[in-house]
Amino acid sequence: MNLTAKKPLNRFAAFCAILFLSSVLFAETPSADDGYPEDLDFWSNYPNEELAQALVDRMTDSELLAQILMFGWSGSEPDSLLTSWVSQRSLGSVKVYGWDTNDTKQVAASVKLVQKLAQENRLKIPLYVATDQEGGWIRHIKGDTSDTPGNLAIGSSGIPSDAYYTGYYIGKEMAALGINMNFAPTVDVYTNMESSVIGPRSFGEDPEYVGILGAAFSKGSLDAGVIPTAKHFPGHGDTEADSHGNLPVINIGLDLLYERELVPYKYLIDWGIPAIMSGHLSFPQIVPNNEPASLSKVFLQDILRDSLGYEGLIITDDMMMNGATTYAGGLSIAVRYAIEAGNDIIISSTTPGLNEAIWRNNYNRMQSVPEFRECVKKAAHRVIKSKLDYFKGPNHVTLYPDENLVASKVPDPEGSVFFLQQACRSISVMGDDFEPYTPEEAAKERVLICGQFFSYTDELLKRYPHAGIFSYKYSMTASNVSQFLSDLPRSYRNFDTIIICVANEESAILARSLKDCGKKVIVISILAPVFVADMDWADTVLFAYSYSDYSFKAVASVLAGEIPVFGKLPLTMD
Repeated sequence: MNLTAKKPLNRFAAFCAILFLSSVLFAETPSADDGYPEDLDFWSNYPNEELAQALVDRMTDSELLAQILMFGWSGSEPDSLLTSWVSQRSLGSVKVYGWDTNDTKQVAASVKLVQKLAQENRLKIPLYVATDQEGGWIRHIKGDTSDTPGNLAIGSSGIPSDAYYTGYYIGKEMAALGINMNFAPTVDVYTNMESSVIGPRSFGEDPEYVGILGAAFSKGSLDAGVIPTAKHFPGHGDTEADSHGNLPVINIGLDLLYERELVPYKYLIDWGIPAIMSGHLSFPQIVPNNEPASLSKVFLQDILRDSLGYEGLIITDDMMMNGATTYAGGLSIAVRYAIEAGNDIIISSTTPGLNEAIWRNNYNRMQSVPEFRECVKKAAHRVIKSKLDYFKGPNHVTLYPDENLVASKVPDPEGSVFFLQQACRSISVMGDDFEPYTPEEAAKERVLICGQFFSYTDELLKRYPHAGIFSYKYSMTASNVSQFLSDLPRSYRNFDTIIICVANEESAILARSLKDCGKKVIVISILAPVFVADMDWADTVLFAYSYSDYSFKAVASVLAGEIPVFGKLPLTMD
C-alpha cells in the first residue's frame, strides 16, 4: 500500500484548478455542444461506457451529487420530502427500511411511484431501490415475504445450492416488489462468539466456506434479477460492538485481515460481485488514527480496489450510525469523508431537508474544491455505468411493479417448499450422540414445553399433544427474568421432561436454572448458539438458528425422530 501524502499542486496545476473553478461557478448547466443530441438521456442508444461519460459530462453539480446519495423514508409510503429529492434533485437511489413494510402491495406501489418520478427528470436515470433482506434474523420487507432459516442455517447444511436458492427465492420476492438491490449476503466471518450484531447473520467461522456460500447466494440473487451487495467490508465478525451505537474496534493486523476477513471478498471479487458495502469499523493496528474503514482510503482504495482488484460499486453502511458520525464530528463531514475515501453511494436512513448541511456543505465544497468535485463525478460515473449495464441488460427488475400481482408472487410458492427443506437440512446437535424424543416415549411421561414463540409451541404440540405450556417473553427486563425464575420451578414440579427454547441471554438464564433440576432437559437453541455454549449438561441440545416457522417445523421434526440430523454446527463451541 502507498500511504504517502500527496504532493502540493504545482503552479500549472493550480492555474488549471482556478480555470476549472471558474467554469463550475459560472455555468451550473454544462454545455450540450458535445456532439450528442440535445435530448440525450439514460435510454439513448449508445455503448454504455460512452453514454455514461456523456451523461456525467452533461450533469450539473446538483445532479452529480444527488446521483450518489441514497435516502430512506419512514412510514408506509414515501413522504413529500423524499419525492421532492427525486423530482427536484434527481436523487440516485432510495432504500426501503423495515419500519412499516407489513403491506407488501403498498411497498410495490411506493417503488412504482418513485421510479415514475425519476423518469420525469431530464436525463431519465432510474433509481436503485434497495433493502436489507438477508434472510433469517434480518428481514426489512415483512408482510408476506418468506421468513427464511438464515445464513448460519445455510452454514450448518454446508451445501452451496442452499445458499444459491436462498438468494434466488429472496430475490424473486424482492423483484416482485420492484426492489432491484439487496444488501446481502453478509459475509462477515463468525470469529467472535460474543458478537451480538452479526451472530446468525454469518455463514460460519470458516472463511473459505463463507466465501463459497456468499458467492453462491450472490449468484442466486443476480439470477433472480436483484443486485447482491456483500457486507460489511472488511469484516464485522470479530467484535461484540454494534456500529449503530458506537465505533467497533477490531484489534488485528494486516496479515490476519488478509488470511481471515478478506478471504470471502477474494472469492466474491473473483466471481464478479457487483456491489460491496463498507462498514463503520476501526482497525487501529492497520490505520492507527481510529478512522472507520468506511471513511478510509487505505481500506477502500489501497486494499479493496488496488490490492484485491475490485471494480464494482462501494456503498456505505448507513451514515446515521454513530460509528461514522462520532469519528467525523458530524453527518455532513462524515459524508464528505466517505466520498473522498472512494465510496460510490452514500446512505442515510432518514431523508434530510433539501438544504440541510449534508447537502449544502458538500455541494458548496464541489464548487470550491476541484478535487472533491472530481471525486463526486467519478462516483456518479461508476453508478450510472452500473445502472446502464444493469437496466439495459437481459435480467433486471421492472421499474414499475404491478402491486396487484404481489399476492401471487409473495411468498414465492416454490420458495416456500425449498425453505422448509433447507431448514430440515440445517438442524444440528450438540455432541456426537442424539436420541430422538419420540411421541411414543413422550406419551409415557409428563412433558412441559417452555418457550416464547407461538409457532414453536404449536409445532411441538403436534408431536406431544398432552404437554403443558410455560410461556415467557422474547424480550425481558431483569424483573421479568426474576419473576419467571420464581415461577418456573413451581411449573415444572410435576413434569418429567422439559423442552425449553433459548433465543437470547434472558431465556438462557431460565434454561441454566434447570441444571440439576432432576428432570430430563431438552434445549432448543435458535439464533446465536453462544447462549447455550455452556449447556452440555442438558440431555439434548438442538440448534435451529432462526425463529422462522420453517425452522420450528424442522427442529420439531428432528426432535420427534421424523427426520434425521443433517446439519453440523458451523462454529467451534469451546
